[in-house]
This record gives sequence, structure tokens and C-alpha cells, in this order.
Amino acid sequence: MPEPRNDVQARAVAQGIRLDALPQHIACIMDGNGRWATARGEHRLVGHQQGYLTLKDVLTTADELGIRYLTVYGFSAENWRRPGEEVNGLMDLIAAAASAELTGLIKNNVRVRISGRLDELPQSTRDNLRALEAETKDNTGITFVLAVNYGGRQEILDAARAVAEAGEPWTEESISKHLYTPEIPEPDLMVRTAGELRWSNFLIWQAAYA
Repeated sequence: MPEPRNDVQARAVAQGIRLDALPQHIACIMDGNGRWATARGEHRLVGHQQGYLTLKDVLTTADELGIRYLTVYGFSAENWRRPGEEVNGLMDLIAAAASAELTGLIKNNVRVRISGRLDELPQSTRDNLRALEAETKDNTGITFVLAVNYGGRQEILDAARAVAEAGEPWTEESISKHLYTPEIPEPDLMVRTAGELRWSNFLIWQAAYA
């Protein structure tokens, strides 16, 4: 087993965790932020802001543990059905976070990939996410995949359209190579916060064996 390289790994080993047995790709459904805020008498957006701060800690810890890929469900295709104020607040939060975190992500060698139908996002959100992806594309540390305006069914449909347009044979390989982030390996571990036990249309192709 490899020796711990930092305090986070040392604490993990002390708790009986084998560093060579850790998953290389963790996918997370961020759920319960709004309910957390409501239960405390706060606006739902307060919960989303707290979720963003928690996500920063999760990304840092995953990187220090040696996890190679972290995929997070930031905003689903179904989230457009939420109240307009909440949706607009989430779009603003995502745009602001993408801008604010750019320097730190570059410094920490994090590569960012965005997964979803970006063309349907507000321009400021779309532009900031694309800039974040472009500016970190050559980084070699942990890859952070943020799913925004993402739906697993929609992804498969978009991939199928691409296969048809290319005139390629219908195989698992042809579908896989036209997914939003085809170079990202399938997740080893799926996590959903807040205690719910459902997929919510997240990575339904990639997580078949997670």
C-alpha cells in the first residue's frame, strides 16, 4: 500500500482506509440544499450557497486523497421547473462561482469539464463556465466535472443524434464516444446527499456498473 502523502491521507489510513482501494471516480448528486435552508427558516438560495462552500471542501479533500475524477450534479435539466427566483439565483451563483474560483483552480492544477446543454443557459453563466473549462484544460491534477443543465436521458438522446448524423453503426462504443465527456471514465462510486435513494436522471449510461 502506498505511503500517505499528506495529512488527509494519513487520517484516512489511521481510520483503516486503504489508499490503493479508493475509487478513482466519484459522482455526487447534491441534494437537500434547499430543504436544509427551509428547515432553518432561510431562503432556499442560502442553502445553495452553503452547498457551494461545502463543495469546495469536498473537491479539496478528494484531490488530497488522490481521487482522479469528481463529477457533481450542479443543476439538472428538470431544475428549470423550480420557481423563477430560485432558478435565476442558481444561475447567478454558478456564474459567480465559475469566475471567482478560476484563479484557485488553476493554482491547484484542477482540470474542469462541463457536462450538459450549455447553449440553453443564460449567456453570463454559459460564458463563465466555458472560460473555466478552457483556462484549466491543460491542468493535470484532479478532473472536476460539473453537470449543469444536465439530464442522463437528454445526454443519451444527444449522443444518438450525433451517431445518426455521423452515419455510424449503432453500438455501445458509438454512443459512448458521443456523450458530453467521453474521455471521462465511468464512475466507481455514486453518492447522493440528504438520504434520498434515487438516480434523478444522473449519469444513467455511465453509472450502469457503479
